[in-house]
Amino acid sequence: MDLLVFTRTTGYRHDSIPAAVTALSRHFTVTHSEDPSAVTACARFDAVAFVSTTGDVLDPPARSALRAFVENGGGFAGIHSAAGTELTWDWYGTLLGARFAGHPAGVQTATMRVTPGHPSTAHLPPEWTFTDEWYAFTDVRKESLLLVSVDEATYEPGDFTMPAPHPQAWCRQIENGRSWYTSLGHEEAAWSDPAFLTHVVDGIRWTRE
Repeated sequence: MDLLVFTRTTGYRHDSIPAAVTALSRHFTVTHSEDPSAVTACARFDAVAFVSTTGDVLDPPARSALRAFVENGGGFAGIHSAAGTELTWDWYGTLLGARFAGHPAGVQTATMRVTPGHPSTAHLPPEWTFTDEWYAFTDVRKESLLLVSVDEATYEPGDFTMPAPHPQAWCRQIENGRSWYTSLGHEEAAWSDPAFLTHVVDGIRWTRE
C-alpha cells in the first residue's frame, strides 16, 4: 500500500514525529513529506495520513487535490494533532469529523472503552489502558462511527470534559472515500506499542478496503 505520510507543522511540533514515520514505514510503502506539493500530487497514493500536523499546512492547490482524492475514493487517516490542523478550512472539519478543542496539561494514564467490529479495534480488549494526552473536541459529526472513547472517571479532564461517550477514535465515509482518525500518538513510546501501532496500521488499511 502506497502511503503519503504528511507531517508539516505551523504550530506545536511533536517530538514523536520521526518515530511515527519510522514505524509506519515498516508496514507501508511510505513517502514522507512536509511539502504541500506532495498533497497536491496525492492521487498517486492509495491513502494519505496526516500525522501530528498542526496549523494551516496546505495551500489552495493541495486543499483542492485532497478533497478530490478523498471524494473520489481515496483514503485519509488523521493521527493525533491532525485534529488541530486546517482550522480555517471548513471541509477539513467534515473530512476529519471533529475539531480539536484542547486537552488537560501533560500526559495521563486512562482507560478507554473499545467498540468491537472494526479492523482497527478488533485486536483490542473491551477496556484499553493507555498513556497519552486526552483530547476534547467540538463539531463532532454524529454520523461518524465511534471506535474508542475515554472514561473521564479514570483521569483528570479539568476544563476539557465532554458528554459521554468522550470520543478518541472514529471513522466515516466521505462521498466515495473513507476517513479514519485517532487522537492517540502524542508520546514517542506509543509508536513502539504493538496495540497502538496495530490500531493505526489497520485503521489506515481500512480506508482503502
